[in-house]
Amino acid sequence: MAKLAEKTGSRPPWVGLAAAIWVQMAAGNASTFPLYSAALKSVLGFNQQQVTILGVAGELGGNMGLLPGYASNILPPWALLLIGVFSCFLGYGVLWLSISQIVHDLPFWLLFIALVIATNSCSWFMTSSLVTNMRNFPMSRGPVAGLLKALIGISGAAYTVVFSMLLHHSASNLLLFLTVGIPILCLATMYFIRPCVPATGEDPSEPIYFTFLLGTSILLAAYLVVTTVVSEVYSLPSVVRYVLVAVMVLFLFSPLAVPIKMTLFRSDVKSSSDNIANEEGESPQEKPLLISSTSDSNLGSLDDVSDIEVLLAEGEGAVKKNRKPRRGEDFKISQIFVKADFWLLWFSYLLGMGSGVTVSNNLAQIGFAYGIKDTTVLVCIFSFFNFTGRLASGAISEHFVKSRTIPRTLWMGASQFVMVFTFLLFAMDIDHTIYVATALAGIGMGFQLLSIATISELFGLRHFGINFNVILLANPIGASLFSALLAGHIYDQEADKQGNPTCIGPDCFRVTFLVLAGVCGLGTLLCVILTVRIRPVYQALYASGSFKLQPQSAGN
Repeated sequence: MAKLAEKTGSRPPWVGLAAAIWVQMAAGNASTFPLYSAALKSVLGFNQQQVTILGVAGELGGNMGLLPGYASNILPPWALLLIGVFSCFLGYGVLWLSISQIVHDLPFWLLFIALVIATNSCSWFMTSSLVTNMRNFPMSRGPVAGLLKALIGISGAAYTVVFSMLLHHSASNLLLFLTVGIPILCLATMYFIRPCVPATGEDPSEPIYFTFLLGTSILLAAYLVVTTVVSEVYSLPSVVRYVLVAVMVLFLFSPLAVPIKMTLFRSDVKSSSDNIANEEGESPQEKPLLISSTSDSNLGSLDDVSDIEVLLAEGEGAVKKNRKPRRGEDFKISQIFVKADFWLLWFSYLLGMGSGVTVSNNLAQIGFAYGIKDTTVLVCIFSFFNFTGRLASGAISEHFVKSRTIPRTLWMGASQFVMVFTFLLFAMDIDHTIYVATALAGIGMGFQLLSIATISELFGLRHFGINFNVILLANPIGASLFSALLAGHIYDQEADKQGNPTCIGPDCFRVTFLVLAGVCGLGTLLCVILTVRIRPVYQALYASGSFKLQPQSAGN
């Protein structure tokens, strides 16, 4: 791959992170399916089974990230965004033509493919912003991953606000917005999503900046939930609706306060790379991006032979490129498949995320089964606490990984342990506890995304784009196993016993919840085993209290 021009300076990474927040909101477009699924039945005449199949198409497209992950090592970020723009425009354009009745009688299989293409734009958008910013902030991977993934979690509430306040609950208008509005947004931010030279030293202001971003994100999430509930309860005049949407936009622009502050109030603190460059009379651009760390001996180094000598020997054919990377270095996709740690992480994510997706996909049916007529509040609760889990997991794990060198997988296991009792609470059907259980399920599902930062720490950033998308493949697999096959089958059986297409009562999901409690128990055990296995790696990576960038292996 040709080396991409990297932007230097302390401000460009923060400008790119601010732009990535908008891209991540765009990457949540798959969450809009419940907003227009009713129109698929009323306008196109589909039955519930056909609508469910189209929902699976959206889940499939949103998690088909292997190609974007592979492309992230070859193409620049703007090219990934451009592919996502075309995917979004083409896929949602076909759906809009069908829903708006401009084109009649489109075959079902074509709409299925169109929805897969449309939601696959999420993978291109997310990979571009997430991979680029993880590389731009290699020593703050937890907060970056937590922040960006959390915004996808709350994007559904943002689309709901736009849908109800600007688009007047019109599915046709929403699909037109997705067809045109999302591509325009991503094209506008394309220039700012770019690789930057990361600082190699500790910036004392960085934790403050991330705290500010996390705080504004929490305020945005709370604002969206309150606004959604208020708009559903009260009939608001047009001016008020526009003002509420404008406030949401201001929240999304607030991350720009960080680079603006850095411009107006320049800091005298210099990174270690700048200090070294000044001492040797060289510019920072001439220094290598990756430097050796004091913890290299813990992970294994090239002994007494320098990297340059090894590379020269390889070029002359005297040494073969056969040294396998060690955990903490850069792994190719073929190399992680033979690592037990990868499969422990993959299966633990499958069990935890698959359980959470089962609740998410069936939340409306769960509410109806428990006697809740309007499930909007349940959806808002789940969305908000899912966002909270995604955000809190990054901050909490980052604190303990730096202060105690505790792997992030411990918190994945702890959240799955809580989910065991959450599903038991669902199954017991105690009055009003469904709201508490829904909130806990949202938090637990959010914590499972710690796997993204974990895979970057165990297997490096060079091939991070494709490696983390392999992890995300567990998402649709878990949804198919636990939601479609388990929950759907049991629900239909109970509905047949009642003689109605809609199942009422706790028995509709009780067996499902009991099975999911056992599934999360197994996931907890896998996380504990993985935590014990990788603790020495984290003790080496965070030996001095901050992440140490590792040298590249000779075989990579």
